[in-house]
Amino acid sequence: MKERMMFTGIINNLGKLEKRDGFIFVFSASSQLCKKLTKGASIAVNGICLTVLRKTRNGFSVEVMPETLSRTMLINLKKDDIVNLELPVTPKTFLSGHIIQGHIDGVARVVRAVKDKNGKIIEFSVPINLSRYIVEKGSIAINGISLTVIDTKKDFFTVGIVPFTWNNTMLHTLNLGDLVNIEVDILAKYIEKLI
Repeated sequence: MKERMMFTGIINNLGKLEKRDGFIFVFSASSQLCKKLTKGASIAVNGICLTVLRKTRNGFSVEVMPETLSRTMLINLKKDDIVNLELPVTPKTFLSGHIIQGHIDGVARVVRAVKDKNGKIIEFSVPINLSRYIVEKGSIAINGISLTVIDTKKDFFTVGIVPFTWNNTMLHTLNLGDLVNIEVDILAKYIEKLI
């Protein structure tokens, strides 16, 4: 049985979908990242914790379950789409984001993006069954990126994106109507269950 992995949502690597063959996805990535991968290792792809099936000098493949395809935006990925990549936390990792499990709760849709001085405000529509876990100034992971919620209502929320995050993650490739993976703060779900 594989141990639980966790991530921080601080994206330092990008990859690109090279091909898909059924449930197997092949991504290209930097040689520096691929050096750190081993067969059976975990990697977060757009926030989804996946297991490395094979690796090469400049890429790797993963195999996903039907549940993963039904719950994430992975099924919508096209060849050459850019993805966020993150390796799991180690005892030496600087914890500068928030704890992310890589277990996607659902998808949200980009409905608006506006410039806000040096940054951008992005609004996402979200299913009501997930919006109850999203709170103003709370944490949320969007495609694996640790972000802070600015505003939330019954079926939408907004986040602010600083230029560094915009330029160094896959966010700059988003268009209106695109789907993103979201992972809500795990503490909210545990508190609800306990109450």
